[in-house]
Amino acid sequence: MSAIGTHISPDLRRAGLRFGYGVAVAINVAMLIAVQYILDWGWLPFLTHEFADVVPWISLGLVATIVANLVYQFNDTRIVKSTGQILTNLISIFVTLQVYLVFPFDFSGSTYNWEITFRILLVLAMVGAGIGVLVEAVKLASREFQQERR
Repeated sequence: MSAIGTHISPDLRRAGLRFGYGVAVAINVAMLIAVQYILDWGWLPFLTHEFADVVPWISLGLVATIVANLVYQFNDTRIVKSTGQILTNLISIFVTLQVYLVFPFDFSGSTYNWEITFRILLVLAMVGAGIGVLVEAVKLASREFQQERR
């Protein structure tokens, strides 16, 4: 077995993480811009005008993710990242619930029942984010517990 790639220097690892956080910021900024204009562009014919009602909530989620990744650029300790993940996941659950309730989609032109598929996917997204909250909360609690025992 080769030793190449088995040890990455801490500086290289840190640079890679920072690069990843920067890419996440860039992608989320692009998505934030796209969300603002997607109805005007008419690219997604199944979006209804009610999509405008959820744009502020979707924007909130994207801005929260941008801020979290900017914070991680300077401090990506475990406690900061877990806290950031909990907050962004909670916001994600709220945003996804708003999209579910407004449901700004019209699939009436399709022979397939896309509405039920989209609703199931939205529920699965909320469940997944909820599991993420629980996982990060357990990580935080176990760290706190480990630090108290020392």
